[in-house]
Amino acid sequence: MKQKHCSPIIVRREKTADIPAIREVNLSAFKGPGEAQVVDLLRESGETFVSIVAEIDGQVVGHILFTPVRLVADTGETINGMGLAPLAVHPEYQNQGIGSILCEAGVEEMKDRGAPFVVVLGHPAYYPRFGFERASKYALRCAYEDVPAEAFMIKIFHPQVLEGLSGVIYYRQEFDEVT
Repeated sequence: MKQKHCSPIIVRREKTADIPAIREVNLSAFKGPGEAQVVDLLRESGETFVSIVAEIDGQVVGHILFTPVRLVADTGETINGMGLAPLAVHPEYQNQGIGSILCEAGVEEMKDRGAPFVVVLGHPAYYPRFGFERASKYALRCAYEDVPAEAFMIKIFHPQVLEGLSGVIYYRQEFDEVT
């Protein structure tokens, strides 16, 4: 049964105490454990990432994670950006705008931090509302060859950084380690 929230949604950076709840949100939101495992592996790597939660009445009900990605241009140039993955909302709180709130807050934070772009592998009907476009429009490809072009999207904050470039975007190796 879906929970209707009447209390305010608090969007904030993750705290250490949130880790078990974040894992539970990711496990419950997806069909398998892959997304929760990726989050665990990224956390264990010690690499810098941005993890944001949505909280209602002291309970973590949503989570979004941003990690570094690397564009290797066909010219050999390398440009660092950020990747959005995963975005998860506990099933009891889905379809109430929590994912949108997390996505908007997270993307805005990436812009404020100076990221030139954010990429996402996601539902082509969902992410365009946040300004994401097909990466193929900019001659950018995902390193994962089996990804449909319409599912690999990019939001560009600094177009001059990517001007005239084409190439492949690579996610962190932890994404490769999960089946």
